[in-house]
Amino acid sequence: MSENGKHCCGPGYTSPQEAMRAPREKLLYTVALYTGTGIEAPDYLATVDVDPESPTYSTVVHRTEMPTIGDELHHCGWNACSSCHDDPTKKRQYLIMPGVRTTNLNILDMSDERAPKLHKVISGDEIKAKTNLSAPHTVHCLGSDIIISMLGDAKGNGPGGFLHLDENLDVVGHWENELNGMKFNYDFWYQPRHNMMVSSEWAAPNTFMPGFDLEDVARGKYGHSIHFWDFEGKRVEKSVDLGEEGLIPLEVRFHHDPSSSHGFVAAALSSNVFHWHKNGAGVEIEKVIDVPTVDVPGFPVPMPSLITDILISMDDRFLYFSNWLHGDIRQYDISDPSNPRLTGQVWLGGMLGKAPEVNGRKIYGAPQMLQLSLDGKRLYCTTSLFSTWDNQFYPEMKSKGGCLVQIDCDTEKGGLSINPRFFVDFGQEPKGPSRCHEMRYPGGDVTSDIWL
Repeated sequence: MSENGKHCCGPGYTSPQEAMRAPREKLLYTVALYTGTGIEAPDYLATVDVDPESPTYSTVVHRTEMPTIGDELHHCGWNACSSCHDDPTKKRQYLIMPGVRTTNLNILDMSDERAPKLHKVISGDEIKAKTNLSAPHTVHCLGSDIIISMLGDAKGNGPGGFLHLDENLDVVGHWENELNGMKFNYDFWYQPRHNMMVSSEWAAPNTFMPGFDLEDVARGKYGHSIHFWDFEGKRVEKSVDLGEEGLIPLEVRFHHDPSSSHGFVAAALSSNVFHWHKNGAGVEIEKVIDVPTVDVPGFPVPMPSLITDILISMDDRFLYFSNWLHGDIRQYDISDPSNPRLTGQVWLGGMLGKAPEVNGRKIYGAPQMLQLSLDGKRLYCTTSLFSTWDNQFYPEMKSKGGCLVQIDCDTEKGGLSINPRFFVDFGQEPKGPSRCHEMRYPGGDVTSDIWL
């Protein structure tokens, strides 16, 4: 029986508060890559045992390979989430795993949580032919349907758009009606009660796929705007140019409370976090966190922290983000969204040399993708950003592999500490060193579930 007295029969939870009371996670999925390593093997989904009472705790217990080599698995998402919790016909059964480089959509049947299997593939050629879109990124369930942000057209030029799949996992076409001058695309999140969707900007696939070139920033080939959408009208209603303070805005996070219009976005290259919310006159946006650059000998410019991922705890109290160049993860209390307060910090690899080893192991890379347990007490972190960027900034990762670590979070007073019992070394995989990126739990998580 749900909190509101209705019988629960769809996927997910009635509310963020109910999600926080869910049983502790026992399995975690992470995408794992051979793309860019020189090893001729497909990327795969790794099932990791995160149950401390299990004899296989902190190890990969299953690998589900994709059918094609060179996908570059990056982000992934469910066919259904808490947005259709009250719909008894829906089930969180399929995980959609896009290949950024091939545009293939690999769809896995997750009925066996420990050993997922391939259900179907929507080929990149089909998507390009039907929609003139390529480079799929963020996947969000949309009630019965699914939308995916696409970063380019069929030839790899911006701005891309949004791919619409129906509940049978077939291509419908473009989701949006108008882009209204949007130059680039990346992440997005929607909040139906406010008729809002917010999207961010990375760059066109032809720009970011070969690697990062600082001159491309000066040439205007990277984004610095975020877009507020009329969600029902499927059109950009207002774009905000964040300028030099907002270079390369990446992950977009709303509060989980569906009645809240507060949200955050981090600008990777400028290393700032912005907060937005609705006021009487419309949407107000402000810079609330600024991570200073650091002068590092041999680095061509003052080194930015490069904020590459952020997330918000299910109770909307804490914001976490990773600094991929500096090498730290930060926890902020955002009870007052306009005045975040730093409450925790740990170091993992990075280019400042502040964490040469973690749990007795050297980190070849730095904190990147984050995933938080539903109760907010365990933060998981992987180290790979994007294959060509990894090879450019952390070349040893190519032969040594990435890793997955777990950080304990103090949800009372604030604070972070690395779990000394947990370390998954993707340098020791059976086919050779791989690297890992986005993570999901079988029962949903803080970066995928949305409430209507």
